[in-house]
Amino acid sequence: MKKLVILGAGTAGTIMANRLSPVLDKGEWHITVVDKDETHYYQPGFLFIPFGVYNQQDVIKPKRDYLPSGVELVMSGIELIEPERNRVKLENGKVLEYDLLIIATGSRIHPEETEGMKDGGWHKNIFDFYTIEGSTALANYLKYWEGGKMVVNIVEMPIKCPVAPLEFVFLADWWFTEQGLRNKVDIEFVTPLPGAFTKPRASKYLGDFLDKKGISLVTDFGIERVDSGANKIISYDDKSIDYDLLVTIPTNMGDEVIERSGMGDELNFIPTDPNTLQAKNYENIFVLGDATNLPSSKAGSVAHFQSEVLFENILRFIDKRPLLPEFDGHANCFIESGFGKGILIDFNYDVEPLPGKFPLPGVGPFSLLEETRMNHWGKMMFRWMYWNLLLKGAELPIQAQMNMAGKRQ
Repeated sequence: MKKLVILGAGTAGTIMANRLSPVLDKGEWHITVVDKDETHYYQPGFLFIPFGVYNQQDVIKPKRDYLPSGVELVMSGIELIEPERNRVKLENGKVLEYDLLIIATGSRIHPEETEGMKDGGWHKNIFDFYTIEGSTALANYLKYWEGGKMVVNIVEMPIKCPVAPLEFVFLADWWFTEQGLRNKVDIEFVTPLPGAFTKPRASKYLGDFLDKKGISLVTDFGIERVDSGANKIISYDDKSIDYDLLVTIPTNMGDEVIERSGMGDELNFIPTDPNTLQAKNYENIFVLGDATNLPSSKAGSVAHFQSEVLFENILRFIDKRPLLPEFDGHANCFIESGFGKGILIDFNYDVEPLPGKFPLPGVGPFSLLEETRMNHWGKMMFRWMYWNLLLKGAELPIQAQMNMAGKRQ
């Protein structure tokens, strides 16, 4: 019996288990999924919790409910991956041998990587919204906050869902307006990037959007430390920014087992072929989702597009056929902009977000690089699609490779 092991039962790992289980011969292949957490989180929903749009129960489900019945689920942390021996050692003492390994261990925030971040102010007037704990603590804080200066700071790139910090300030602008507090709150968006976003054209559009909403943009700010006693963040070139409330997007890193196993870069992301999704240093290991070191966005839509390419390449690898270099970095992101509207961007490694209609040329119903009510509903509908279609590996009416149809140069 041949053995396929999938490390991680988050978005990427669950999709791959659901795609591969029906097609691999049960008499020839055994699929094992390893994860240490019973709870599956709808991470895009964390953004909405501080503003009371979602609560904790809206974003959690049992992981077991989303894995196919023919797949073995092992609940354990991972002690070590030993690629030279084709095996994985688990924290529960079990050793899993594999013929084929898929790594989908994701990424996590590491506020401790920034000096002073967790000294005194953590979850008091310094919050993240990339964890369930951070977003719920921030929701409770905002209930009683009477105003002041809110700084939203990205520590460094890459991060999960690069548009989420922008969405946060757009929603904050809306929410404080609804609460009658907007004239008492200064919002400052502080980023290490030279603009509001990673792609120049979208960066200008979103930067203009910040200006229209009265949100200050500070660029090229590389945070070195937090002085929580003085409520300041200080950059490597000794610039300082005061805050009353700091919302941080801390350093994002891959799973610590990647570091222990000597398989990753300095942020524990695994060197991965950008088009085939095969690990660069290991022939029978494939990587997808946030665990890769690829320059594509770390987002659920990207994991879905990657899964379509990886599904084909896993089957080709098993049949000893050449892999297809078909992943193009495709990302598709709804950006909630507040007041019942949203923006949609669609891009890949080589093509920036462009205006146009999506997914049907000239029809839509969604508009690219434009704020519309339909884009907002696309964002809100995604939660249902996530639980009912995307996780289950269902075919969606959006192809893995980015399509130029409907886009205006």
